[in-house]
Amino acid sequence: MSEAQSITGEQSIARELTAFQNNILVILAKEPMYGLAIKRELEDYYGTEVNHGRLYPNLDELVDLGLVEKSELDKRTNQYSLTDDGYDAVLDGIQWSLSKVVTGDDRADEISDIVENSY
Repeated sequence: MSEAQSITGEQSIARELTAFQNNILVILAKEPMYGLAIKRELEDYYGTEVNHGRLYPNLDELVDLGLVEKSELDKRTNQYSLTDDGYDAVLDGIQWSLSKVVTGDDRADEISDIVENSY
């Protein structure tokens, strides 16, 4: 059993995932993607190469945890999409982060500005 699988109770599984795994979930919150598109998004974020040996085992674990769904686009290409539980995990992470960052009206306004300018 992985470290991420050890959580129980009401607490979200996202709280036990690695930052890399959470970043995959956030990327998939935008839209379903195939592995190489996820890899490119991660490389843009990290500013360095993400190797297949890191990406695909993490995707497989997220699938095993029920946070990501894997489907076959063709014989060589899989598409990954966020499940409802995966989306809930992303929201839980955002909510937890905001509960630590937003400590007053000024910070709440800054966060509102970020949200308004994000889409």
